[in-house]
Amino acid sequence: MSALRSILLAAVVMGAILLTTALLLAAGGYDVRTALAALWTGSVGSWYSLTSATLVRAVPLMLSGCAVAIAFRAGVFNIGAEGQLLAGAAAATAVALGLPSLGVATLVLALALGAAGGAAWAGIAALLRARFGVLEVISTIMLNFVALYGVSYLVRGPLQEPTHAYPQTMPIAPTVRLVQIPGAGRLHVGLLLAVGAAVAAGWMLRYTASGFRLLAVGESASAAASAGQIDVGAVTTRAFLVSGALAGVAGAVEVLGVTYALYENISPGYGYTAIAVALLAGLDPWRVILSATLFAALEAGAGAMQRDAGVPSTLVSVVEALLILAAVGAQALRMRAGGLSEAAAQPPEQPA
Repeated sequence: MSALRSILLAAVVMGAILLTTALLLAAGGYDVRTALAALWTGSVGSWYSLTSATLVRAVPLMLSGCAVAIAFRAGVFNIGAEGQLLAGAAAATAVALGLPSLGVATLVLALALGAAGGAAWAGIAALLRARFGVLEVISTIMLNFVALYGVSYLVRGPLQEPTHAYPQTMPIAPTVRLVQIPGAGRLHVGLLLAVGAAVAAGWMLRYTASGFRLLAVGESASAAASAGQIDVGAVTTRAFLVSGALAGVAGAVEVLGVTYALYENISPGYGYTAIAVALLAGLDPWRVILSATLFAALEAGAGAMQRDAGVPSTLVSVVEALLILAAVGAQALRMRAGGLSEAAAQPPEQPA
């Protein structure tokens, strides 16, 4: 029954996206048929567009979407996935360029240091929250800008390529890059890593004691501390660090599997889009796989619409925003309906 409900929900979401996009295109005076055809062709209309455009974009969205989902489920509003992604990308690049090329060993170390870089960047906000009570919404947003300008400094200073003609690093050696999946264009094995991380995160939340404690703290920190004897501070800090590590891996995978170098604006906003991905998935890591693929398809198709039909790619951003508002509104209605049902089920008080 739940599987059928998920299929119906996915069909409703896809129908809503198509209808909303068509209405916006018509309101803007664009050729709806041509624009939708370009959207389809650029995202899933061919094997190449599916693998080399959509799924390549989906990989960092899956990892950073899981990062946001885990943090939010613990009651930690980590808005800093973008900065943590950049920190992970910088750390992975430094390892890949600074150590001798030992093939798989250097690649694994680069991925591990990418995760460590993201966790360390999230750890700054976690420390500020635990030690000084600084709201993580503020600290993580500020750290995003620090990471952005930090990458700019690195690619214009210590890590800049030898000719100093371009604000980027030297290319990463082929032996340290993620292997591309045969017959799948630009798609690399980072997809398997991203799907595996999402599956593991969902399993952890559902079937482990650590997941139960995380969910309990997210539902009510005071109840978890008093009734469950849970160390709320330790749980939220661990959630923060795991969230940062996943976002850091997203940055490392992007460098080692797609760009092969670190440069300014290496992320088109994956960390910010990840918030929308997680919200649409209901903060469920398993559903993040689907929502990340959906957002990646929309962004891949947006470029094709702009190129082939003259439609501004920002129109897709409007569709994404409306989609998130609808998802959040539906969640609020479900919570309200659940509260009303619970209240109706309680027996009336007897008069004294």
